[in-house]
Amino acid sequence: MAHQIQGVNHVDGMLPIPKLFAYGLQHVLAMYAGAVAVPIIIAQAMHLSGAQLIQLINADLFTCGIATLIQTLGFWKIGAKIPLIQGITFAAVSPMILIGQEHGMTSIYGAVIVAGIVTFLISHLFSRLIRFFPPVVTGTIITIIGITLMPVSVRWVGGGNPSSPEFANPTNLLLATLTLAIVVAVYRFGKGFWSNVAVLVGLVVGTLASMALGVANLGAVGQAEWFAVVTPLAFGWPTFEFSSIISMVIVMLVVMTETTGDCIAIGEIVEKPIGKKELADCLRADGFATMIGGFLNSFPHTAFAQNVGLVAVTNVKSRFVVAASGVILVLLGLFPKMAAVVASIPNPVLGGAGVAMFGMIIASGIRSLSKVQFDGTYNLMIVAISIGVSMIPLAVPTFYDHFPEWLKIVLHSGITFGSLMAVALNVLLNGYGNETHVVQKTRREKAIARLDKWKAERKVRRNRSI
Repeated sequence: MAHQIQGVNHVDGMLPIPKLFAYGLQHVLAMYAGAVAVPIIIAQAMHLSGAQLIQLINADLFTCGIATLIQTLGFWKIGAKIPLIQGITFAAVSPMILIGQEHGMTSIYGAVIVAGIVTFLISHLFSRLIRFFPPVVTGTIITIIGITLMPVSVRWVGGGNPSSPEFANPTNLLLATLTLAIVVAVYRFGKGFWSNVAVLVGLVVGTLASMALGVANLGAVGQAEWFAVVTPLAFGWPTFEFSSIISMVIVMLVVMTETTGDCIAIGEIVEKPIGKKELADCLRADGFATMIGGFLNSFPHTAFAQNVGLVAVTNVKSRFVVAASGVILVLLGLFPKMAAVVASIPNPVLGGAGVAMFGMIIASGIRSLSKVQFDGTYNLMIVAISIGVSMIPLAVPTFYDHFPEWLKIVLHSGITFGSLMAVALNVLLNGYGNETHVVQKTRREKAIARLDKWKAERKVRRNRSI
């Protein structure tokens, strides 16, 4: 760009470093709990030591930072240059546990590396599916993303573990309510910068309140190391087992579907059209980051839908803000004590902020759907069924337990299954491409209108000649 764009209202807008840090930190706080959850689950399932768990978390944060920088800044044909933060996908958890218990950690990383390479290579082909994502599909997917994420915030509000006797106790509800109230108040009455960091202010105030109530646990901060180096292939050289690779490739196909939805969603919010090229670049970043993650003791990467809601809430569209988040994540991976401070934020505080963020994604989806033609079309049925099937695993988490493992990977994700249903129904009811029969009808009407206008003008000319 010949002239550097300034301000938060443009995807390429640059900001002063203090504001970049504040806005970027806000994104990190919003995604941190989800980012570290996967390595914790894997470590528990594989019976790893405490030192190995710390190693996994450091690697996770470090690679999330690298992946986010790749996605936001981009190079060559990698990265869509949009404010999309990268994290570890939950879709890969079950397959990785099965692989690890059967063949060990090195087989997990071998499968992750190969799956990342496959994702990278097929991104261009996958991006051609963008024509199957007209507004009725994208609006539905955005809405589904918000609905699917909302239970996460509800669990956070209660404390994180629904089976705990302390779940949803008065203290947790008080902290969540206070955090949400602060977010809303700052968003409403704050001006400029302060309105944009409403979520950050809510998290800080909520954490301070939790410390006063004795809920926040800062013990891990004192125990954490000041500095730690992320060592590549710390668990040994990767091993490549065919069935493990196939299962991980299937996972990445699911991830690509989810990333497509997130990429289109963020494109709508920041008003940057996402076409085949942009989507291919976005998916390549997923594949490249996943491959790197396999070497750095991390796991498959995907776009984090949580942060899509934060962009919608704050209306801070600059990709450089999320790039700043990437820098912060890299530093957290290198300085465990800093990561421990962030990790001390209680779940109820995160939940209070999450209600606003995830709710805003739903609102963004509804706003997108408001621009869709429903009268005289099949679009209402597309939206209804797609959202309906996406809610099955939310209503009954065990609904698909008797299905084959490879199919459960798809069905257990309301986002993936709902997205696939929206695409399939749109093709079935409206045909291929981005046009519905109403659009085609409109074109015919325009053609008829032009013909009528021509006839009228010819009649006028004829009358004049007489």
